[in-house]
Amino acid sequence: MYYIYILLCSDNSIYTGFTTNLKQRVKDHNEGKGSKYVRSKLPAKLIYSEEFKTKSEALKREGQIKGWSRSKKIRVLNLDVK
Repeated sequence: MYYIYILLCSDNSIYTGFTTNLKQRVKDHNEGKGSKYVRSKLPAKLIYSEEFKTKSEALKREGQIKGWSRSKKIRVLNLDVK
């Protein structure tokens, strides 16, 4: 399976990513092995994910969400950023 996910970082920013192993990827982020952006804003908490059967579907959705403003992500995906 393929996943897109959103993390809430310690500075209240949000990060959208893609992975094939959601649990491990979140763990990697919090151990400082993930993206450079998240590494400087730890700890990060998983606040949203979606599962897809194909890589293409997941990457398409990731691109769509990354193109949205922060406020649209919060509103449309009903994100808890508190």
